[in-house]
Amino acid sequence: MSFDIKALYQEVILDHNRNPRNFHKIEPCSHHAEGHNPLCGDQIELYLNIEEGIITDIAFQGEGCAISTASSSMMTEAIKGKSIAEAEALFQRFHNAVTLEDVDSGDLGSLEILMGVRDYPTRVKCATLPWHALYSAIHAKDEIAQTE
Repeated sequence: MSFDIKALYQEVILDHNRNPRNFHKIEPCSHHAEGHNPLCGDQIELYLNIEEGIITDIAFQGEGCAISTASSSMMTEAIKGKSIAEAEALFQRFHNAVTLEDVDSGDLGSLEILMGVRDYPTRVKCATLPWHALYSAIHAKDEIAQTE
């Protein structure tokens, strides 16, 4: 990856960290989950409204590192308006892209920016935390979603 592309990716991550999209509480919400990454200390709460199998609204709150916050922000933008099946498929593609080698990331859109974390194993957990919380919220899991 060229220096210019890396600099652009870093700037996008920092922008989502400084100005996270969909950073608020949804009241009332139909689905909710909490997530915690004990390695980095990231903590998020995810709020969703799902109507007839479509994620009509999604937002988050919490505190975390730049990667966790950016990933949460970018995830909310990527899945709003998608069906549960589409959101789960995107979760699987994203998770594979940041954890496995030689994965085609062409269909991740702007989420591809986060693929650089795969070179830093402890940061993978930061990037995937909101996605684990999403899974817990969709499946009404009562436990706190964790990256461990």
